[in-house]
Amino acid sequence: QVQLVESGGGLVQAGGSLRLSCAASGRPFSSYGMAWFRQAPGKERELVARISGSGGFTSYADSVKGRFTISRDNAKNTVYLQMNSLKPEDTAVYSCAASFRSTYIDFRKYDYWGQGTQVTVSS
Repeated sequence: QVQLVESGGGLVQAGGSLRLSCAASGRPFSSYGMAWFRQAPGKERELVARISGSGGFTSYADSVKGRFTISRDNAKNTVYLQMNSLKPEDTAVYSCAASFRSTYIDFRKYDYWGQGTQVTVSS
């Protein structure tokens, strides 16, 4: 069993930055591929970024490439999402997810989810 708790969301002006954190407890953290998803009202859940257990592989949605960075600190059981140059269209609930041994594009393949944190970007 893995518990995930996100933090770091909030209200920011366009062009600003936020860093989201996702703290995990339970099984060895490095065994899990991690991802950040987001969902805006009336829209489907969207994969934002994902990272392998070692941190050696990362992948991003085209909409955030060059602006967002996913990273992890396995000693602290935490994955991060650094978000720069935020845009109003980045407004959504951001959730972290964990999948044993790999990462996936499909949200249905993730085993554990956090409760989500709201990010609101004003224009």
